[in-house]
Amino acid sequence: MANDAADLITPWEVKAGSAAGVDYMKLIDRFGCTKIEPELLQRFECVTGKPVHHLMRRGMFFAHRDLDLILTMYEKGQPFFLYTGRGPSSSSMHVGHLIPFIMTKWLQETFNVPLVIQLTDDEKFLWKNIPLEEIMKLAHENAKDIVAMGFDPKTTFIFNDLTYMGQCPEFYQTICNIQQKVTFNQVRGIFGFTDNDCIGKIAFPAIQAAPSFATSFPHIFPDKVKAKKIGCFIPCAIDQDPYFRMTRDVAPRMGMPKPSLIYSTFFPALQGAVTKMSASDANSAIFLTDTPKQIKTKVNKYAFSGGGDTIEEHKAKGGNCDVDVSFQYLRFFLEDDEKLEKIRADYSSGELLTGFLKKELITLLTGMISEHQRKRALVTDAILAEFMRPRKVETNFKM
Repeated sequence: MANDAADLITPWEVKAGSAAGVDYMKLIDRFGCTKIEPELLQRFECVTGKPVHHLMRRGMFFAHRDLDLILTMYEKGQPFFLYTGRGPSSSSMHVGHLIPFIMTKWLQETFNVPLVIQLTDDEKFLWKNIPLEEIMKLAHENAKDIVAMGFDPKTTFIFNDLTYMGQCPEFYQTICNIQQKVTFNQVRGIFGFTDNDCIGKIAFPAIQAAPSFATSFPHIFPDKVKAKKIGCFIPCAIDQDPYFRMTRDVAPRMGMPKPSLIYSTFFPALQGAVTKMSASDANSAIFLTDTPKQIKTKVNKYAFSGGGDTIEEHKAKGGNCDVDVSFQYLRFFLEDDEKLEKIRADYSSGELLTGFLKKELITLLTGMISEHQRKRALVTDAILAEFMRPRKVETNFKM
C-alpha cells in the first residue's frame, strides 16, 4: 500500500502531510512512474498537431507510464483505445470528478479512437456497503452526468460492471485470466488487504484491470488475434496507480500490451489541499447539482484562503496561491492563461483581495455548472441506453 510518514495515498483514501498538499515528486519516486517533462509535451504537440490541453500544460496531469509509446503508436497508425472510469458512490458527481473526463474527452477528440468508460458499481458495493439496487441507480445517474459532458456517441461505450459482466462472457474471461496470474500475496502487498477483508475486495482489482485489454470488448474489437495487440491509454488520478501497476505486471504473462497512463493531481477539498474533494462530505465539495446560491455559500464559507488575516496584512504581504483553494480551482477550470497569470500576480502582490478572488471563482463555477445542468437535462434514458449498448464504435484505425 502506498503510504509514508508524510502523505497517505491509496485508491480509497488521500491525506497530505501539509497544507500545500501532496508532494507529487516524492509520489513519482514512490510509485515508480515518470514525470511529464516539457520535451514530452513538445513531442505531443508535434505528433498531434494540436496545443496540449491546459491541464497538461499547467502540470495537473503531471506523470505518466509510457505516454511516449502511445505517441509512437499514433505516429505509426497502430490501434489503441482510451479507458477511464468512475466509482459511483453518490447520485451527483462533484467538480473534482470532472477532471479525468475533461482530459479524456479532449484525448478522444485529438486521437479519434474508441473510448470505454467503466462504472465500478461493484467496487462501491464492496467498499461502501451500499445496496446493489441503489448502487446501480447511482451508476445510472453518474452516467448521465458523463454523457452530458459531450462525449462522442460514435466512439464511446459506457458500462457498469454489475450489468456488463452478465452481457459479455469475454469480459469475465479476461478477468479470470488476470485472477489466475495474480496471487493473494501480491494484492495484499499492493493494496494492503487484511484477513478481515471480504473476498470480493481481493478479487476486485482484476475487474478494474480487465478494461485495459481489448479482449474485454468483442463488440468493439471482434478479431480475437488482433485484439491481443491493441494498446490502451488511461487518464486517471494518481491514487488509481496501484491497480495499474498490477495490470502492467500481469499483461506480458497474458500476451497483451501493457496499458499506458497519464496521472492527474488531486482536486483539493474546499477546506484545503490536505485531502481531495469527497462526495461523502457535502461541505468539502461543489456538486454538479448545486444551485448558484449553494455554490456562492460554499465558496465564501469553506474555501480555504491563502490571504492575510487582515486587509492590511494581505496588502503588505500578499496572498499565497499555493494553498489558496479558490486560485487552485481556477488553475483547473480557467482556460485563459493570461487572465490566470494576472489573477496570480495581483493576488500574490496583495492588490487582489480574497473576496474578489472568491467572486471570480463563484462566477466561473456558476456558469460552468449551470451549463452542465442544462445539458444533463437533455440526456434521456434512451440516449443513455445507446451509450451503454454493446456495439461497434467508429475509429480512424483499421482494427
